[in-house]
Order: sequence, then structure tokens, then C-alpha cells
Amino acid sequence: MITEQPNPKSQTIDQMSTRDILETINNEDQRVALAVRDVMPNIREAVDAIYERMSRGGRLIYTGAGTSGRLGILDAAECVPTFGTPPELVVGVLAGGEYAIQHSVEGAEDRVESGLNDLRALKLTERDAVIGIAASGTTPYVLGALNYASRIGALTIGLACNNPAPVLDAAQIKIGVLVGPEVITGSTRMKAGTAQKLVLNMISTAVMVKLGKVYGNLMVDMSTSNEKLARRARGIVQEVTGVDTARADHLLRAAGGSAKLAIVMQLRNLDAAAARATLEAADGQLRRVLEEHPRP
Repeated sequence: MITEQPNPKSQTIDQMSTRDILETINNEDQRVALAVRDVMPNIREAVDAIYERMSRGGRLIYTGAGTSGRLGILDAAECVPTFGTPPELVVGVLAGGEYAIQHSVEGAEDRVESGLNDLRALKLTERDAVIGIAASGTTPYVLGALNYASRIGALTIGLACNNPAPVLDAAQIKIGVLVGPEVITGSTRMKAGTAQKLVLNMISTAVMVKLGKVYGNLMVDMSTSNEKLARRARGIVQEVTGVDTARADHLLRAAGGSAKLAIVMQLRNLDAAAARATLEAADGQLRRVLEEHPRP
């Protein structure tokens, strides 16, 4: 497997100066974005298929082991504050469970049945989309999850850094990002992990944009769970509506902290309940509300 091969450019890394170590790593990292670009058609196919499922009430579920699984959990967790999604909409499942987020769990990734059981515990349905993440492309835990998801009728996507690979063979949509051998042989937390992070960022962000979680490039559905995010929401309301700080704060309070709702209230002269109904009728798409409903 490419991910296990020694990298000739770093064979003497233990003898290099700090500067040369860092330049070697940086030079190799520059290959990652180009490798991701090579599989853009596959990523686009995944985004459109996930969006179709989620627009019908499905979920996006990441499954993986070790670094790959942790990256899935990270991307899922970040969807909540960034796009205001409920925690159960985008879910990360890791071999070994929550304990494995910070600790190694002996043999967890080798259990095919664990991947199956973890998805079964989520009550997987045919409306859901499952992304199996495995740098090697061989992880039994991920294969168990993908095979179970296929039997249920869920959408299956394989993300690996070897191609061909069993994880890709087990999936309907195959994303094989070939980043080449790692600077430290077999340490797939490096280029492979970076590639996986880039792909997951692209998939979740593009899907959320299509679901109406973004207006322009503004996070209008973001959570306001702390002061920094509250300030950001205020700024978003001001930018879109042109109101002053006091008015933006008033609107956000009335809207329960929702920037999207506050914007509709201001620009369509509606109370919170009517603004919410208007958004729901437009499938949460703020642009549709502002373009299709004339200002009173």
C-alpha cells in the first residue's frame, strides 16, 4: 500500500536540521491539495447524493478508527456551532467509542462486527448517508459499517488514501486520495490525515450551503452559544439588514439568537412566529425568502 511505503525524500530525516525537517514536511504537505483536486468529481458526486438524502430527513454519519475516526468526530462536532445543526444530524462514530477519542483501544479497529453494531445502535435507515474513513482503506471496523449500511439501503461513501482498496470496493461512491508515502513511514496522521480533513470539510460545508445554512458566505444558521458567536451573529444581522447594534441585539433576542430569523423579521417586517413560518415554507432558504417575498 502506498500509505505504508517509505518516502525516499525523508529517509535521512533523523539527521536533518530543524529547518530541513520542517521544509521536508511542508514540501510533502503541498502535494495534498493537488491530490484532493484529482478526486473532485467523486467529491461532487458525494455532496449531491448526501444532500439529496439529507433534504429528505436523512443523516450524515462518519465512521472510522484512530485518526480517521477522530477526524470524522471533529467534523461532525463542528457542524453544530457553525451551521446550527442538531447534534444527531451529523454524527461521528469511532471504533472503541468515546474513550478512543484520546486513548488507544487495543484491537478496536479489527472488529468487523463492531462497525456493524455501532451503526445498528444509531438505528440507521435507507435515508442516511455513511462515509467510511480509512487511510489504509482496509480497516475491518469500517468495512463492517459500510457492508451493514449497504444492506440497509443507506448511501455509502468510502474515503481512503490507497486505491484500489477494500473500503472503496465496499462503497457506492469511492474517494481515493493518493497523497503518496508519508514523511514518517506509515504515519497516516500526516498527509493522509490532512487529505481526509480537507475532503470532510468540503463535503460537510458544501452540503450545508445547499441546505440553506449559509447566505452569501455568512453563517446565518450558526449557534450563539458564547459571547464571540453572539457578536458574530450581531455582525451578520447588521451586514445583511443595515440596522445598528441596538436594533440587531433586539432582533436577535426576539429571534432566540437566530440570525436567519432576525434577518427575515427585519427585512420582511414580521414577528418571530411569522418569520419562522415563512422560512419553513421556503425549506429554510433565506435567499429564497428574500427574493420571492416582496418587502411590505
